[in-house]
Amino acid sequence: MPGRSDGTRAIALVGPGGTGKTSLAEALLFAAGAVDRQGSVDAGTSTGDSSAEARARGGSTELNLTAFDFMGDRFAVVDTPGSVGFCADGAFAIAAADLAVVVVDPEPDRAILAEPALRQLEALGVPHLIFVNKIDQARGGIRDLLEALQPMSASPLVARQIPIRAKEAGGEKITGFVDLGLERAFRYVPGKPSEPIDIPADLADREAADRFHMLEQLADHDDQLLEQLLMDETPDRATVFADLARETRENLVVPVLFGSAQNGFGVRRLMKALRHDAPPPDAAATRLGAKTGCAFVFKISHGGTMGRLAFARVFGGTLAEGTELKSESGTVRVGTLFSVQGEKTAKLAKAGVGDVVAIAKAEGVGAGQWLGASGKAPSLDLPASNYALAIATQDRKDDVRLSTALHKLCEEDPSLSWEQDEALHETRLKGISDEHLKVTLAKLKRRYGVAVNAKPPTIGFKESIRKPVTQRGRHKKQSGGHGQFGDVVIEVKPLPRGQGFQFDERIHGGAVPRQYIPAVEAGVKDAMEKGPLGFPVVDVAVTLVDGSYHTVDSSELAFRTAGRIGMSEALGEASPHLLEPVHKVRVTTPAYATSRVTSAIASRRGQMLGMDSRPGWSRWELVEALVPEAELQGLDAELRSVSQGLATYEAEFDHLAELNGTLADKVVRELEPA
Repeated sequence: MPGRSDGTRAIALVGPGGTGKTSLAEALLFAAGAVDRQGSVDAGTSTGDSSAEARARGGSTELNLTAFDFMGDRFAVVDTPGSVGFCADGAFAIAAADLAVVVVDPEPDRAILAEPALRQLEALGVPHLIFVNKIDQARGGIRDLLEALQPMSASPLVARQIPIRAKEAGGEKITGFVDLGLERAFRYVPGKPSEPIDIPADLADREAADRFHMLEQLADHDDQLLEQLLMDETPDRATVFADLARETRENLVVPVLFGSAQNGFGVRRLMKALRHDAPPPDAAATRLGAKTGCAFVFKISHGGTMGRLAFARVFGGTLAEGTELKSESGTVRVGTLFSVQGEKTAKLAKAGVGDVVAIAKAEGVGAGQWLGASGKAPSLDLPASNYALAIATQDRKDDVRLSTALHKLCEEDPSLSWEQDEALHETRLKGISDEHLKVTLAKLKRRYGVAVNAKPPTIGFKESIRKPVTQRGRHKKQSGGHGQFGDVVIEVKPLPRGQGFQFDERIHGGAVPRQYIPAVEAGVKDAMEKGPLGFPVVDVAVTLVDGSYHTVDSSELAFRTAGRIGMSEALGEASPHLLEPVHKVRVTTPAYATSRVTSAIASRRGQMLGMDSRPGWSRWELVEALVPEAELQGLDAELRSVSQGLATYEAEFDHLAELNGTLADKVVRELEPA
């Protein structure tokens, strides 16, 4: 059985939002004696979810790090956010964990919420088990839940326990469990270890059948155990537990346990399973291709009083302050080391194998990178960052601070980005969802004192023309001394969609001196920056065909002005029309929500392109459509509402399409000054 000599084992808590992962982390700490009393997420007294944003939301907005000792073993707990909008924060930490606990709701109709977590762990190769939380509130059966979950797992789900039910005033409730490995029964005691009891007589037959089924599942990967079963021999407990540990570590089976974090039910049984089944750190190191004397950085934080911290897991050997290690950006000198317990940190002299630590002054190293001998960078499948807001400081003096703050926030969160749209003169902040950016703006104000105004980004409407026009542009001005004179004749015609802008000339006889032709083109482009409808003009061809000049009064400025005048007048006569950007949208959704997803797309003027099953995922589909950019605002929230928070989408610009009628009139009208 692994002991502390193997190093600290990292346990990731993953699963859908609202299943009680942070409550389970708190229950583990309390059961292990790491905290004096069990805190409450609802009351805001938990060790994790300590940030103002998490407290206000009532759920995790970033990963929480805690640790405890149990029966001589050291465990680091990585509690990851369950909401899609915040899932990127814990992705690298999950990849570096030894074992993950998938926390699920006991109701079978909510089981599908766990599929993204299960698929992620399979893709990363991280061993995992399932903990069915809130079992005291269960209305459905455990068998029904397992049947609903099994199609989502490539490995068989192995029930480690069966529930003991009793009739109470409020109806039938689960009051304890039978451990199929130990063949012993236990009754739950709130806040205390479960009490051993005799296996209820009415459960004896089911216990025997379910235990035999568990052994059959294990025997699929153990010939000796299979032979014992065929010979009707009873395997000893040591063999059974050894098989459970080995097959869990090798991702051959997924054990299932249950309990209630809030009441402490089943928590100590889970801790014993972690102690027995979680592989030592060298298994994760091998999976990541890590070598001795290195650390994997899984998150950067700027939120605490210690300044910039790199959260990392140590693999092979020890890590001490002052150690120099190579990184992608060069040699890094390790700063002060800290242990982390929620929002509290404590200085460490050194970190051992498997420890999860915070490293100060690890400049130039980002999340997903290595300190020391490098391993593989985990390949993460994160939701697309489609949601955007145009932000501007409420006080212009904060503009410089805004840039610095956004850089830090984006370094912390791999799903967050920002850009300066020079054409539309906007600073755009992009994230996964409206909730994600709402929390980000709250951090921006609380941490850095930068208050911003936020609005939907300006839609990149364009305009073009329908018919060709020949137009003269003449600029003549006399104001004493040298005047200004430029005279051009241009032919303007529409181009096929997506061709942009073309300029040519057919000047004969020097009607326009060659040195002034570039100025005419510049003037034409000036006029195209804002067409008669108020938007940039695209997909036009302009040819300079004639003109005249004055030997004294003509100049580049005069011909540029003439080109602008001629182009402005031509555009007004060439039947201008509005163009809107259209994006290709790819929605990933559970199959039960597909019809509602397609209805949401249709209501947004979407054009369906097709549907297909999602490769490797049972009961999930991919929906492709073309949707105008103006209709994408709020799509993520609508998709979440029709799919229990599971549907996500990716969007990329596809083409410009003509917009007419009342919608076009509305766009132009909204651009007009009040």
